[in-house]
Amino acid sequence: MTGFGQTVFLNNYTPAADIAVISVCYVMVILMVFSYIRKTISYRIFQMIVPTLIFTAAIDICFNVASVKAGLTLPVYVLHWLYHVGLFLIFNLFVLYIVEVAGLTGGRKKLVCLYAGILMIVCVLTDAAVSFLGPESVRESGDAIRQSGVVFIVGYVVSSAVCITLMRLVQRRLYRRVMLGFYSATFLSFLIIVIQYLVSQISFTCLSFLFPVIAMFYILHANPYDADMGTIDGTMLNEVVQYFHSKKKPFIFFSLFLPSVDLERAEFPDSVRSLIRQVSSKYFRGSVMFHVGHGHMIMLFPKQRNADYEHRMSKVISVIEDQHRIYRYDYKIVAGQSMDELSRRNEYLPLIHAIHRSMKDNAVHFVSPADLKSHDRSIYILQQLEDIHKTQNLDDPRVMVYCQPVFNLKENRYDTAEALMRLMLDETGMVFPDQFIYLAEENGYIHTLTEIILHKTCEEIRRLNATGYEITRVSVNVSMMELKDEHFCEDISGIIARSGLSGDKVAIELTESQSESDFNVMKAKIQELKEKGITFYLDDFGTGYSNMERIMELPFDIIKFDRSMVVSSSASERSEKIVSDLASLFNSLDYSVLYEGIETETDESMCRDMSASYLQGYKYSRPIPIADLKNWLPKKAG
Repeated sequence: MTGFGQTVFLNNYTPAADIAVISVCYVMVILMVFSYIRKTISYRIFQMIVPTLIFTAAIDICFNVASVKAGLTLPVYVLHWLYHVGLFLIFNLFVLYIVEVAGLTGGRKKLVCLYAGILMIVCVLTDAAVSFLGPESVRESGDAIRQSGVVFIVGYVVSSAVCITLMRLVQRRLYRRVMLGFYSATFLSFLIIVIQYLVSQISFTCLSFLFPVIAMFYILHANPYDADMGTIDGTMLNEVVQYFHSKKKPFIFFSLFLPSVDLERAEFPDSVRSLIRQVSSKYFRGSVMFHVGHGHMIMLFPKQRNADYEHRMSKVISVIEDQHRIYRYDYKIVAGQSMDELSRRNEYLPLIHAIHRSMKDNAVHFVSPADLKSHDRSIYILQQLEDIHKTQNLDDPRVMVYCQPVFNLKENRYDTAEALMRLMLDETGMVFPDQFIYLAEENGYIHTLTEIILHKTCEEIRRLNATGYEITRVSVNVSMMELKDEHFCEDISGIIARSGLSGDKVAIELTESQSESDFNVMKAKIQELKEKGITFYLDDFGTGYSNMERIMELPFDIIKFDRSMVVSSSASERSEKIVSDLASLFNSLDYSVLYEGIETETDESMCRDMSASYLQGYKYSRPIPIADLKNWLPKKAG
């Protein structure tokens, strides 16, 4: 018997291929169980494909063994039919997987899934009809097996055509390298099927289904490719930089940051996804794009393979600018050539983050040696902050307390001040807050700095009191990040108590948070510390996010109007009216109003007329060492 008959099956089948399929799939199951893989819907579908393939390969072994031992009995035909059912089910899962990875939605998704489901049902029922409904003599002779094989081949070709057509339809929505990976695995599968039937062999059918499964696992799950945008997970950036550096291959880095998308954790619009796909695969040879933040991508590409990279880069920037004019998504672009020292330390991402802080939106910055020098300075400052944090010395000489006196209009004198932090380091000299506060916040050192400045401030207040100076209180700025520490209130009140001062000698300045959870934390911590007598300032009112309803819920004592409110008030009568009415409203609700950034007589006169209680700014004093504050304070009578 030839073709699809019994003799060919028995003489040419070997279980080695099916055993290999089961073994590889088993390893995949182990990897899925014991490693972290993002649990997307496409991954859930993949989780169904793998055990289905194990089941199908096992059924194929059972069928061929049973056909040798028991002949072509009805139970053997059932095994053969179940084998084909498993293969058709895998085809259907392939379709669902492609649909999900491509992001099809709505009517198109339902139509494709419906068509694939109907096709599977037709193939399965037709296979059952030729396997079970014919004469018993047809089954015993093996002709039913041959007819079932024909049905399977027809179903295989049609199902494959569906998958290929679907991949062609969605290829513009997916990264080109991902599609090439799928096409290559699919081509190999077809080649195996064709060859095995040309040589009257049937052992490798399940193996042909394994190759696309391996491609799925590696490209989209084990390998962190985002098929939609063509990006790789940012955790791989350091490894690629290390590879280039070890091979002494110079490369170009290109960073695209979308601040609004990153801040709002928003979904990328299709226009931006399409743009990123193009930049990933169209413009530069050998490029790799990394998704290092929600709205931040970094691309690396070898310099030698892109001799005209400057021209290509200008084209990319032009495309991004065009997209910005249409869709109004702000961007920041940082680009430059690899530097040996930076590659050795693998610090491209920290450098880019530092540059972002000083960049305006919709700007392009090309990295220079001066940027590297500035970055090295930041690294040194960070190392010092780490040592300050580890040392936990509240008298650490590297942390210096400056202050700015505040004029009390009601008392017509200076009786309060704002404490300001400085660092004095051996290699840099004086370091100002804008150069180190963000480093302390990002690396978890900010609370240590707050404890030090609070301790030193309390000690200075105690000395001023002891030497007969009148000081109502000094305020200290606190980061919202610190309030999330469960020991925050205990730490603050403990430092004040150990200094021997009452709580009303200290004030804490906070900026309002947009987060609902942060608001609740802030409210609870303010209420707890106010019971100790501590005064609270709302800092920077009028900048960024301001929610009047939330402000009214928080038990602040003083509202600090930012310098921008002073400037806008002097710019127009309308602005002055708004600011004045706001200040009057706060006064009527028993809040005091402090205007920051007073620089001229005109500023002072205007703010006096806008319900001011306190004034602060360069008109009165620039920041001074807190030891010099006594020069501004009155002496106690008697």
